[in-house]
Amino acid sequence: MSGSAGFDRHITVFSPEGRLYQVEYAFKAVNSSNITCLGLVGEDSSVVVSQKKIPDKLLDPSTISYIFQVSDSIGMLATGAIADARSLAMRARAEAAEFKYKYGYEMPVDALAKRMANLAQLYTQKAYMRPMGVALTFVSVDDELGPSVFKTDPAGYYFRAIATSTGPKQQEVTTALERAHKKKKDGVLVKGDWTKVVEFAIITLSNALSTEFRKNDLEVGVATKDGFRSLTPDEIDERLIAIAEQD
Repeated sequence: MSGSAGFDRHITVFSPEGRLYQVEYAFKAVNSSNITCLGLVGEDSSVVVSQKKIPDKLLDPSTISYIFQVSDSIGMLATGAIADARSLAMRARAEAAEFKYKYGYEMPVDALAKRMANLAQLYTQKAYMRPMGVALTFVSVDDELGPSVFKTDPAGYYFRAIATSTGPKQQEVTTALERAHKKKKDGVLVKGDWTKVVEFAIITLSNALSTEFRKNDLEVGVATKDGFRSLTPDEIDERLIAIAEQD
């Protein structure tokens, strides 16, 4: 028997080729929102930048967001099904709060990424659960790791990256990031403070998508040693003006 005949009806049954079709469908769901984003590590900050699309003019744009504050120092960007994203944001916040209550200090970003990846992997084993159609990108700056970006996927895999991209145009953005990385001898993509990292990320995303952004077309999250926060539309506009002046 070949193909997906019957094997895509169950999460926990491998096909003869060794594939879990429901998990593969979850990866496709990550692209369902048609939003491309990237995460980037700078000298003393880490940044996530994502497209922002409002599906209906009657919606309040401030209520549509894929960036979540998990703790004082950790931010999370979810790419994929927004309902799953909000559920995982609540779970990540609960994990971080429980860790702090239990041990008395903030949950490190690598521990949180590993925990969320373990939960995602568990969903590929249980027949009564479905994988979440979301990829998560965590950013933080802490004393142990410094600026860092971690990414998890629906299969339960997680890794730390200098730069990473998610979404339908992921390959184009990744290629641009790899080209930029080749030119840097010390491995740091962007020198300077968080504003320079944000500007580089916006330029990279804009070039890869062949799109000019306005302030309401983007979401930006910035992690520094002072903690994580999302930029307001006016702050994003300042960065777009700075990019225009560079040209």
